Amino acid sequence: MAAASPSAGELARRLQGLNLYLVGMMGAGKSAVGRPLAEALGYRFIDADSVIEQTAGRSIAEIFASDGETGFRDLETAVLDSIAHWHSLVVATGGGVVSRPRNWGHLQQGVVIWLDAPQELLLARLIADPTVRPLLAQAEPAERLAALLAERRPLYGQADLTVAQQAGESPSQIAQRLLEGLPRILRQRQQAPGAPAQLRDSDGQPTASLN
Repeated sequence: MAAASPSAGELARRLQGLNLYLVGMMGAGKSAVGRPLAEALGYRFIDADSVIEQTAGRSIAEIFASDGETGFRDLETAVLDSIAHWHSLVVATGGGVVSRPRNWGHLQQGVVIWLDAPQELLLARLIADPTVRPLLAQAEPAERLAALLAERRPLYGQADLTVAQQAGESPSQIAQRLLEGLPRILRQRQQAPGAPAQLRDSDGQPTASLN
């Protein structure tokens, strides 16, 4: 007979304050899933993009317009550095946070969870969302989304846990599946040797830099 799954309270105790970082493409539902996940664990939820906007006093679209993507990424790294000093957080990160090795240094202090979703589902959500997405602000957003997915999937794949979404699932259902997958990740972390994690580029090759 299979052992009963640990309760959310037991999981929270086993996490010992480790932050949970949700990564994935725009439209993957990181904020929507992060809120019920944080509530179940008794954690605090933080949307990193909202913190960036509060810090800058501008919207992300305005940051991109004035400072470009490089300026936005610099601010994103600075905000992540600040967040990493806290504990017991569920953090919904921006889609491109995985593109900088320095960010991985912060993410891997906690548990990294990839919310994977098929391209068709992502595109449908993004079309229905009025939020301005600077990286998709072009004539062929589907082509740009496909290119970003091809570039980022190998990086997302370095997460500790991957939760593949299905159409029709609610954020609470996805959060529950995530909770069910966490015990395995915690066992692996306890058993893993102390070797440093190795970053890989978009071709899957070891690299010291993603640039």
